[in-house]
Amino acid sequence: MDKDNISLNHSIVINERKNINLTGVKKIDNFDNEEFLMETNMGYIIIKGEDLEIVKLDTYQGNVMIKGKVNSLAYVDGNNKKNKEDGIFSKLFK
Repeated sequence: MDKDNISLNHSIVINERKNINLTGVKKIDNFDNEEFLMETNMGYIIIKGEDLEIVKLDTYQGNVMIKGKVNSLAYVDGNNKKNKEDGIFSKLFK
C-alpha cells in the first residue's frame, strides 16, 4: 500500500470506558498502566486511567487499541507536552 493512500483522519471511540480505539496516531511517546502520551494528526493526547494496556498497535495505519478503565482524555499543546514528559521521567527516577 502506498504511503500517500493512507488516510490522515483522526478519530477516537471509547466503549463503556473499558476500550478506546484511536486512529491517526503518529507515535506513542510514553505509556504505563495509568497514562499514555501519544502524538496524533491533531496534536498530542494524554489518556489517564487504570490498568491500561495496548491491545493492538498498527504503526503503518496509525491505529491503536487500548483496554482498561479510562478516566480522562485530553489534548495538549506543545508547551504542556514538554512539562508532561518531564513529569513522567521524574516519576520514573524518584
